[in-house]
Amino acid sequence: MTDVAHPEFAIITGLSGAGRRTAAHTMEDLGWFTVDNLPPVMLPSLAETLKRDGVARVAVVADVRSREQFEQLPEALQELRARGARITTVFLEADDDVIVQRQESNRRPLPLQGGDRLIEGIERERRLLAEIRATADIVVDTTRLSARQLTQRVANHFGNETTDKLKIALISFGFKNGVPVDADMVFDVRFLPNPFWIPELRPKSGLSKDVAQYVLKHDAAQRFQEHMIELLATVAPGYLNEGKRQVTVAVGCTGGKHRSTCMSEELSLRLRENGFPTTVLHRDLGKE
Repeated sequence: MTDVAHPEFAIITGLSGAGRRTAAHTMEDLGWFTVDNLPPVMLPSLAETLKRDGVARVAVVADVRSREQFEQLPEALQELRARGARITTVFLEADDDVIVQRQESNRRPLPLQGGDRLIEGIERERRLLAEIRATADIVVDTTRLSARQLTQRVANHFGNETTDKLKIALISFGFKNGVPVDADMVFDVRFLPNPFWIPELRPKSGLSKDVAQYVLKHDAAQRFQEHMIELLATVAPGYLNEGKRQVTVAVGCTGGKHRSTCMSEELSLRLRENGFPTTVLHRDLGKE
């Protein structure tokens, strides 16, 4: 474990029904260590634990679900700042009628509602949250925002050069074993010559230099690689604008041993060279 400076904290708070869960999911997608419904009194000890573990960025959802303990949030934040932690507080709110509509649609009572009407629970939350709202670094009114628009607002503030890039997960596979069900895009490279029919290449896989050279020497393989880079560069901004930060691309051949494997490996190298964080999984490599 690495001892580092205190993690950077993003405190997500605000009214129930104003989008805290959407904001938390966005922070998690951006690579932040995310904790939901943490009692404020536990913030300093969490900071020390994550500091020892080398965690650099932490998003904490703290709100009235912790009941009386929530009132300790200002004191806990003051203690964190005194220890040198950098903190950004995000407060989410919405108009009463919108919160009522959202809560009625999910059929859940508000934490402070008790046996009263929804509107009375909202009023109690507003009173309890007044001090935090007054000192928040960012206040977002989600009354007229969709979940996607809220995601964009959060990502625009907390994203960086790494998180603003579309993450690409490549999966090589064999069609005879079925198409990956979680793929966003599926491509068929069975149009390329099959190393299976070359006796000295048959026992090897696409990770072998000999097999890769055999497949990649063909003009069609090179054009396919170029078109894939162009395609993914074209769709990436649209995916990010829609709040989708990772896309799964499946590349298949007959058995998933030769062509799809080496083509995926080559594509991953080119994508990284073009600035895309990329991982590769060879799903069917090693299967008979």
